[in-house]
Amino acid sequence: MSKPVPITRLDRSAMDLRREASRCSDGAVVRRLLAIALVLEGRPRAEAAGACGMDRQTLRDWVIHYNEEGIEGLSNRRSPGRPAQLTAEQLAAFKALVEQGPDLARDGVVRWRCSDLQARLQSDFAVQYHERSVGKLLAKLAFRKLTARPFHPEQDIAAQETHKKTLPA
Repeated sequence: MSKPVPITRLDRSAMDLRREASRCSDGAVVRRLLAIALVLEGRPRAEAAGACGMDRQTLRDWVIHYNEEGIEGLSNRRSPGRPAQLTAEQLAAFKALVEQGPDLARDGVVRWRCSDLQARLQSDFAVQYHERSVGKLLAKLAFRKLTARPFHPEQDIAAQETHKKTLPA
């Protein structure tokens, strides 16, 4: 069995750590603080970890975080997540494409749907998005699901004006 990692940050006593635990609202941080306080009081690592609902190896990892960063290091870190598939330039080009609207000759549609944009993302940027993710991307770019009435490209506006019902003056 290997030697336990020593607690090198000794600027706070076990009582100070317990006091900080009583002020803290994050339950996970409270457990970690109490486990480190038990170790500082001289309890065995396995006993301190078991009393606070964690494994000895987990306590070792939190001791390392505490030694490096102090109490702030005991908080859960937000996962960075998956990196964006589109670069900033590609995102700007996609936004311009959506604002410009579809070309009937090239795209075969008179208004964008998520499935059409999904195909354009694949062909233009070689990026595979799910149809739902395209909708999320549009929302991120501040586009709303408002659509104008469809406009047929061969529509005769003059003929429509002559057939409008008007009231006599």
